[in-house]
Amino acid sequence: MGAHIFVPLRSRPWTCRTCLQRLQLSSRRSLKTAASPSPQFDHLPSAYDTQKKSTDDATLRRVFDSPLFWKEFSQGSGSNAKPSGLVQNQYLTSPDGFRTFASVSLQKCQAIVNRVLAASSLEEYRHMARDLDRLSDLLCRVIDLSDFIRVIHPDPQVQEAATQAYALMFDYMNVLNTTTGLNDQLKKAAANPEITAHWSEEEKIVAQILIKDFSNSAIHMPPNERQRFVNLSNEISQLGSSFVNGAEPAKSHVTVTTNSLRGLDPLLVQQIKRWNRTASVPTMGMIPRLALRSVHDENVRKEVYLATRTSSTRQIQRLEQLLAKRAELAKLSGYASFGHMTLGDKMAKSPEAVSNFLTSLVGSNREYVQEELAKLQRMKGSSPMQPWDHAYYVHQQVGQYSQARRSRELSAVPEFFSLGTVMQGLSRLFDRLYGVRLVPQETGSGETWNPDVRRLDVVDEAERHIAVIYCDLFSRPNKHPNPAHFTLRCSREISAQEVAECAMMDESAHPNDGMATAIDPQTKTLRQLPTIALVCDFPEPPDTNAGRPSLLSEHSVRTLFHEMGHALHSILGQTSLQSISGTRCATDFAELPSVLMERFATAPEVLSMYARHWQTDQPLSESMMRSMEKDRTAHGSIYGAVENEAQILMALVDQAYHSLPAEAAGSIDSTAIYHQVSQTHSTLPDPSDTRPPTSWQGFFGHLYGYGATYYSYIFDRAIANKLWEDVFQSGHASVDRNAGERYKNEVLRWGGGRNGWDCVAGVLGSGNAANANGRLVEGRDEAMREVGRWGLGRDGVSG
Repeated sequence: MGAHIFVPLRSRPWTCRTCLQRLQLSSRRSLKTAASPSPQFDHLPSAYDTQKKSTDDATLRRVFDSPLFWKEFSQGSGSNAKPSGLVQNQYLTSPDGFRTFASVSLQKCQAIVNRVLAASSLEEYRHMARDLDRLSDLLCRVIDLSDFIRVIHPDPQVQEAATQAYALMFDYMNVLNTTTGLNDQLKKAAANPEITAHWSEEEKIVAQILIKDFSNSAIHMPPNERQRFVNLSNEISQLGSSFVNGAEPAKSHVTVTTNSLRGLDPLLVQQIKRWNRTASVPTMGMIPRLALRSVHDENVRKEVYLATRTSSTRQIQRLEQLLAKRAELAKLSGYASFGHMTLGDKMAKSPEAVSNFLTSLVGSNREYVQEELAKLQRMKGSSPMQPWDHAYYVHQQVGQYSQARRSRELSAVPEFFSLGTVMQGLSRLFDRLYGVRLVPQETGSGETWNPDVRRLDVVDEAERHIAVIYCDLFSRPNKHPNPAHFTLRCSREISAQEVAECAMMDESAHPNDGMATAIDPQTKTLRQLPTIALVCDFPEPPDTNAGRPSLLSEHSVRTLFHEMGHALHSILGQTSLQSISGTRCATDFAELPSVLMERFATAPEVLSMYARHWQTDQPLSESMMRSMEKDRTAHGSIYGAVENEAQILMALVDQAYHSLPAEAAGSIDSTAIYHQVSQTHSTLPDPSDTRPPTSWQGFFGHLYGYGATYYSYIFDRAIANKLWEDVFQSGHASVDRNAGERYKNEVLRWGGGRNGWDCVAGVLGSGNAANANGRLVEGRDEAMREVGRWGLGRDGVSG
């Protein structure tokens, strides 16, 4: 990304692991939003509320389940209306609008920069944190939206225009990296008690975030060191891209006799057969995975296993160069290691604390691992279980289980999960727990990038509009299949000064570029509302009224709940400053809301709220719910703990690599480190005496994107499990409003404006044993160990 890995005033988006893979690369509502001044909404009579809520709820199901209904609904009364622009942005009515959007935003940015650099009075310094947050918002407005549109929009002209707007603002952001006066002025303001005494807690937090960002971009360094920093950052970016895209095995295939492939699908054997008696098993792709699951000959499995986990020499060299450059960058910046540099503003704070968490987690997971392997060992017999045996015997056990348990009842489960009913379930759950719901909204001409995109408005119990969600959930050609959540615009307060400045620049201009706003009933200030995009890849239903809707598997239901958990954080985390709104929090805290939402997806109390047969509208029966639960439990007990251990091992390897001091960077042996970690912590490690030794780390692409933070997802899983059990399942009432309010007020509403440990301690409460003696509030080593002791449960998660 540009000249630096770290940039001040940067957009700090968070995406979960599947999102990162992608990046590598109603009836007409009366609520007025967007380009018109936003009114206050009075609470309407309860009878109206009930009727309106019921109508909106029914409409929500139909707009996702019936394409014909959606077509009619989305056109509504606005089919001949003036184009609203993409996502209601007044500039984006044509590809050329991106240039105007970027230019206008740039002009506003430059005015703020000039004001900050010229500040001299106490009053001017007191505005500095908000001024720089607004500067960050203006950059993010263009960068976040343009980055999304250039990936998702089907029109090449729009893609190109969005790319140009992105590049213009990103280049300007790199200019700000070299503007030392901004850093000097902010540090001067933050060091003066007469100024900080007038700052809110949010302003103080944002100031510290921006100072840290400036520091991480080397703005304080002498020119020669700064140039070295820039060069190292560019080299790391290039090496990282090469590493992610260059994964390759040392051997492209393994040659075996065809007779030794018994168990593998005969059609596949014919496909890879070379001569009468030999076959060439590729070492990348699906075929080697199928071979490890099904080939009876253990020697063949061993050969395939070892070959698929041995990287090419040049790929290992790329990794070791990447690690060396990162260590050097950290030393140049004054840190003991890249891990120390990266983790300072996370909940963990240090590599040592992360290792405490992970080793504690290994212990809490070990009993389950041994249970699973003991079952497989009984299947194998007397010879010891080997790592190349695991997939084979798991596959056999799953096959036996499936034949015994799989029933017509279970196979019919998707019939109760039409996309529309699942969206209904999400809305009803949000309403029950948090007092907000999802309402379909007619889209204006040109508002969406594809006719399949549905717009939902989020409203509270007083019928106030609080957020916009664009749901791009159906598959189409050339659309990337990985699910993702995007914050296109963050929540923040818009000052009266901004509104006046906007009017002076252009009478037709809107202070939020035409995108959604509302008046805050408490502060009476104008707010820009969070605008979110959810992207999935579900099959589109046929274009008929009577056709079968898009039916979701249980896995897809969980995926949708997960992504909506991110959206919920953006919706309810409405801070006054955008730098800490919603998901803009510590990286190792950002997955908590989404992981916790997965637990609600198939909880019986929640299923009873929404799971209905798409045709008969009959509810999912209790016996089907029990079958689903038994199915999940059985699969979790077969391979969940071993899968969890694999994730923990990957996080430990990530920490070991990124905790290396610069002095050791010149002689990194990543393969030796990998085997040392594996032999120490894995129950079923790769053998260390093969020649060449396995070097699986060359396939671990997340070492670049998640350097030193790969632990984050399992860390948040452990916290989510604890909250689920102690907050939402306490008293067996997972849809209890009191629990929802507690979680909302202690966690969600803060965005990144509160220390994550304070959030966790607050929602658990002082009476919780895990929170004894202020252990969690203090954070650091012991708190990390405590979270490790909570464990991950029996469900596995794929990497």
